[in-house]
Amino acid sequence: MTRDPDRVLLRRARRAMVVQTAAAITLSLLVVGVLVLIVVVHTQHTASVDLLRRTADAYGSGVHPPQGVWVFAAEASGPEPAVAGSAGGEVPAGLPYRAALDRVAAGGAAEITELDVGGGDFLALTTRRDGRTLQVVTGLYEQEDERNRLLVALAVAELAGLLIAALVTRLLAGRATAPLAEALTRQRQFVADASHELRTPLTQLHTRAQLLQMDLRGGGDPDEIARDVDRLVTGTRRLGEVVHDLLLSSQPAKRADRTEVDLSAVVGEVVEEHAARAASQQVELATIDRCAAPGRVRGHEAALRRVVHALVDNALSHTPSGGHVTVELAADDGWVRVAVRDDGSGFDKRDAERLFARFARAGPDDHRRFGLGLALAREVAAGHGGTIEAHGEPGRGAVFTLRLPRDTARN
Repeated sequence: MTRDPDRVLLRRARRAMVVQTAAAITLSLLVVGVLVLIVVVHTQHTASVDLLRRTADAYGSGVHPPQGVWVFAAEASGPEPAVAGSAGGEVPAGLPYRAALDRVAAGGAAEITELDVGGGDFLALTTRRDGRTLQVVTGLYEQEDERNRLLVALAVAELAGLLIAALVTRLLAGRATAPLAEALTRQRQFVADASHELRTPLTQLHTRAQLLQMDLRGGGDPDEIARDVDRLVTGTRRLGEVVHDLLLSSQPAKRADRTEVDLSAVVGEVVEEHAARAASQQVELATIDRCAAPGRVRGHEAALRRVVHALVDNALSHTPSGGHVTVELAADDGWVRVAVRDDGSGFDKRDAERLFARFARAGPDDHRRFGLGLALAREVAAGHGGTIEAHGEPGRGAVFTLRLPRDTARN
């Protein structure tokens, strides 16, 4: 099974956008989390040091130490420091920290020490007050619990942020790549349209060139040769118009200049172009003009000519030998109507709308294709403010009706 390269390209682009955006958001959240953790740790340490200093300053004033704080005092002549105050219950094993007491008692500067004793973490301030060496100690377990809760919250926020970023980015990536998908679709559509639109005029040119070659080699009638040359020149002009209009269709933001178009003349030219083909298929091709006045519309003549051409070409393609194709032109209620009627194979009325899809078939069991002609014809009609409708019955033919607004300024 062949995979659509455009879909693969778009899927890769969306996946790359999701991964890159999610990674960027995850990294941002991680940096923010680390900064928050650093600030919290610094704030906790500063608060603990302030608590220890306030407790040391209050020593001897009769103020009881705060909860979870132990105060050890060592007289200059005392052999062992005594517990001068405690609000933390039983003194943990390993306290006081004798080495710091000895250094400060010997004249050293005050020390702030982090201790890991008795199965827990502590912060100790060792300093001198009023001839005594004091060591104020507080446990850090509450701060550790707070940091652990913070880490869990940051981890949850990181995962939630990653999930939300992936979902939102996936949604936005779909919207962001929509113009690219549309551009790729238009590119493929343009190539298909160009192939379809150029095939018929190129075939006609080739056929006319062959006929002209045969006439020249066979010494044909000079007047007939001149007419063949004129038809060849007309065909090249038509081909140029097709190329020009295809270029216009590839630039949807630009609208072709609208001019007055005599639809009666356009129908006559198209019928004349298909006369030889109809004769070769032994199909009677006729025109009925019911317009009391010229059927003028505002539009792009080359595009409207190809609409009529597509309808006549479709009718001839589905009409067997001995059949009839009639192109009827009429004007009523501010509209100009071109109805192309045939008594060919027809179609089920349930398939009427589906026939205007690109490369549609008449039915699920029908191998006849309608190519791009009808689809492009409806698009051009809609661009001119008009419509194309199809009616038919299996085995009883069909009628395709083009309706365009009249140019009331002249009509």
